Amino acid sequence: MTVKGTTRATSLRRGLLILSALGSDDALRPGGLGVTQIAALTGFEKSQVSRALAALADTGFVERVPGGRAYRLGWECFALAARAGEPRLLADAAPVLAALGAEVSETIHLSVLRGAEVLTLLSESPAHAIAASGWVGRTVPAYCTSSGRALLIDHDREALARLLGPGPFERRGPNCVSDLDELEGRLRRARQVGYAPTVEESEPGLVGVAAPIRDFSGRVVAAINVSAPKFRLGRRLHATGRLVRSAGDRLSGTLGAPSALDLVELAK
Repeated sequence: MTVKGTTRATSLRRGLLILSALGSDDALRPGGLGVTQIAALTGFEKSQVSRALAALADTGFVERVPGGRAYRLGWECFALAARAGEPRLLADAAPVLAALGAEVSETIHLSVLRGAEVLTLLSESPAHAIAASGWVGRTVPAYCTSSGRALLIDHDREALARLLGPGPFERRGPNCVSDLDELEGRLRRARQVGYAPTVEESEPGLVGVAAPIRDFSGRVVAAINVSAPKFRLGRRLHATGRLVRSAGDRLSGTLGAPSALDLVELAK
């Protein structure tokens, strides 16, 4: 490597270690970190830290804390992390979905929210499962499906009304929610257990259960779901829900999601 190349590599390493310092627990307090603190954490000279911070600020990866001289991570870091999340989730999800499908003998789906509807991105079926095909790319309403329920699990009434309207909702199955009051009640129960079951809400004879998948910020970005005929899955719906919840937690971990205790703190 040339001297110039070595210098660039050293500068890149310095910048990455500074970003790491700004993402550490020491930087979580409201005041951010100053040049002296970053220098102490990284072992670099203050002049080197200042030059690196200037370059990182120019590209949006760090920003000055308003009214002070300290720095914090910039929005470009969060935007980059968000853009990286979905491809990584798709890559990591396939084996998790396959393992869960083999355990429950049903097809497992990975879905995201697109407006007021749920879009299936990925499906994995065990070889011995009897299942309908063609779910990938299809959309279904969020209010009456287990995946939709998991994707809406953090929505309050105002957010639900903005997304779905005031109701009444179209009755698609015999147990379908009819309005926001019913939906809120079922979302509360889903929050308590960590998964969202539905019984004949989207269509007669169909049951499902889903759990949310969260990213590094704790935001719900996807849902993992199993749906099947009631005669096959109905009696073991809640036992399956616990397995689905565990799989959702596993995928959330690959995206750097906070622990359950950290989520409680974030909600305060």
